[in-house]
Amino acid sequence: MLTGRLIDNIWATRKADSLNGLKFMQAELIGGGSSDGQRIIVVDIISAGIGDRVMITQGSSARRMLGDDTIPVDAVVIGIIDEDCGFE
Repeated sequence: MLTGRLIDNIWATRKADSLNGLKFMQAELIGGGSSDGQRIIVVDIISAGIGDRVMITQGSSARRMLGDDTIPVDAVVIGIIDEDCGFE
């Protein structure tokens, strides 16, 4: 699992049919690791918003969150971080 901050919406006028109806956002990874600052595209299934710190899952776990292992998605927002525990 990764942590990130949502920084923008992503719109695609043409995409695979299986992606219709999904909300795409750009996330910047945070959390103190070597991937800090890297930007990825995520599917938001919990109605998070720009500026929210979020938990992101990737790979087959992300596709399972969408209920279909055949959807070509690699990263999904699964939670909004309300408070940091201070562990780093």
